[in-house]
Amino acid sequence: MGAFWGRFFATIIGLVVINALVKGVQIDSGMAFIIGALVVGFVNAYIRPVVQLLALPITIVTFGIFALIVNGLMLGLAAAITPGFSVQGCGSAVFAALLLSIVSAIASAAFGVEDD
Repeated sequence: MGAFWGRFFATIIGLVVINALVKGVQIDSGMAFIIGALVVGFVNAYIRPVVQLLALPITIVTFGIFALIVNGLMLGLAAAITPGFSVQGCGSAVFAALLLSIVSAIASAAFGVEDD
C-alpha cells in the first residue's frame, strides 16, 4: 500500500475513533469522513508547518505545550472547511487532535507506512 493511501486510511480510522470517543466532535456521514481525512492531511502538510514556525517563540516559552494548541487549531480549521464535520470548543479540539495523532500513528504502523 502506498504511503498516501496508508496515511489516508489511518486518518479515517482516527476520525472514526475521535467521533466515537470525543463528545465535542461530530462527523455526520461517510463522505464527511473521507473529505475530512483529505482536509486534515492537507492542513497538516501545508498550513500547520507555517503556523508552528510562527508560533515557535511561544512554543519554546511554554516548553512545547503550545504545540498541542496548534494541533487543536488545525483540527478545528479542518472541521470548519469540511461540511458535516464539527468540533465544539478548544478543549475538544485539543483532545481530539491528540487522540487523532495517537490512533493515526498506530494505524499507520499497522499498515506499514514508513515516516518520510
